[in-house]
Amino acid sequence: MAEKRFGAPVTGWTPPPRPDMAALSGRYARLVRLDADAHAADLHRANSADPAIWDYLPYGPFSSAAAYHRWIRQITRGDDPLFFAIQNAETGHFGGVAAYQRIASEMGTIEVGHINLSPELQRSRAATDAMVMMMERAFQAGYRRYEWKCDALNLPSRRAAQRLGFSHEGVFRQAAVVKGRNRDTAWFAVIDKDWPALREAYRAWLDPSNFDARGRQRERLGDLTGLVRVASDPALG
Repeated sequence: MAEKRFGAPVTGWTPPPRPDMAALSGRYARLVRLDADAHAADLHRANSADPAIWDYLPYGPFSSAAAYHRWIRQITRGDDPLFFAIQNAETGHFGGVAAYQRIASEMGTIEVGHINLSPELQRSRAATDAMVMMMERAFQAGYRRYEWKCDALNLPSRRAAQRLGFSHEGVFRQAAVVKGRNRDTAWFAVIDKDWPALREAYRAWLDPSNFDARGRQRERLGDLTGLVRVASDPALG
């Protein structure tokens, strides 16, 4: 008879609560729960600078601030996804959103999704700070697995995931139809065993001493997190 094999027992762990949506404040960013009245106008203005930021999302672009306001009111009525608005602490502008979604507390898994950053926030310290704060809250609450998924053709999103230390776990082919087009979905994840080393990498990268007088990084985040990733993404070369 073939030997039966099982996963390692999960001991000393209890399912975490639903995500805490209280405001988060970091060195470069602040996150508050998304509210249509408070944030729609600022976000629509920031996001109108480049319509391409909507290319891989199942909604948008929005023709007016009023249309965007209606969408925010609709999407924030439920309890999954749960949206944050992202504020650049330096400028005071709200320029992006991100959400906790596919929340499975009983399994200890949670996903960050609906990430949409205006040109002002893209590739900024504020954007990284925001992603780190969301991840930290999830692991501090007791989640075991933190996921990132994106269209497999969305190379900037895939690069961002790996820069943050997410491990590439594969591609689900023909996973969805989005805006009338096929979507293959690339999967990335960080698990609780990765978190301590990643946390130290984030702290080192976000420290002001890591940037020169012109704001240029001395050490790249991808170099600091690279030793934590357990898989490479062949699509990125």
